[in-house]
Amino acid sequence: MYLFKKVADLRRHLDARKREGKTIGFVPTMGALHQGHASLVRKSAGETNCTVCSIFVNPTQFNEATDLAKYPRTPENDIALLLESGCSVLFMPEVEEVYPSGQQSPLHLDFGQLDQLMEGAHRPGHFAGMAQVVKRLLDIVQPDQLFMGQKDFQQFAIVQRMLSQLSLPVKLNMCATVREPDGLAMSSRNMLLSPEQHALAPLIFQTLSDAKANMHDQRPDDLKTVALRSLSKPGMEPEYFEIVDGRTLQPIANFEDHEMVVACTAVRFGTVRLIDNLVMKAP
Repeated sequence: MYLFKKVADLRRHLDARKREGKTIGFVPTMGALHQGHASLVRKSAGETNCTVCSIFVNPTQFNEATDLAKYPRTPENDIALLLESGCSVLFMPEVEEVYPSGQQSPLHLDFGQLDQLMEGAHRPGHFAGMAQVVKRLLDIVQPDQLFMGQKDFQQFAIVQRMLSQLSLPVKLNMCATVREPDGLAMSSRNMLLSPEQHALAPLIFQTLSDAKANMHDQRPDDLKTVALRSLSKPGMEPEYFEIVDGRTLQPIANFEDHEMVVACTAVRFGTVRLIDNLVMKAP
């Protein structure tokens, strides 16, 4: 595995691979890697000739300075995991490499309502920062395929819209959420949970699963009410639980009129915030 910190060095390496006819897969991350990230790398390694993983804690994605400050950083463990997972190239740039002074040009994209609901309502500016850095990293890496996890379903939908609007020649792949044995979605933030909070956290997936199991007997609004009650326990507080159309992310009134339906939630455990989702209905 090659490690690059400078854009120019990375580009020289990837240009050489492309001249050899190699296809490039890309997995963007913010580090603190776990088996969920590893599954994305393995998927890319199985479908492309050269897999690039970036580790970059993007400051423009954090609307809370304390969240940025406490975001876990585990570079030695990350490198070991990538080596085991079949990563070809690791890109670990400083902020100045990704956002050169005087060269930042804000994206002007129309996401409709995709960035206004759920995460967008609770984390103002998050998706603008996310889209900006993903576009910048795509410009740097110039991959053939991009691999992202289902756990960040709203993020996936927004990146998909961005690729379409900008007509970028990149195939976007959504990879299934990887879970702990108790059902908790793997997340870099899980390591910030106390033992007591970690014991409570599997209730998130249980609540999502219960909603799916009861979708044929109850309306979406009723399932939402039950779910919010289930997630409101001492030590945990739901920010939202929404049952939405899988394309528009708009809340739905019934299941019959929608081809794809996804239940999405965010729950706070003190200062730690976890998100998860479950596809309830698919085409």
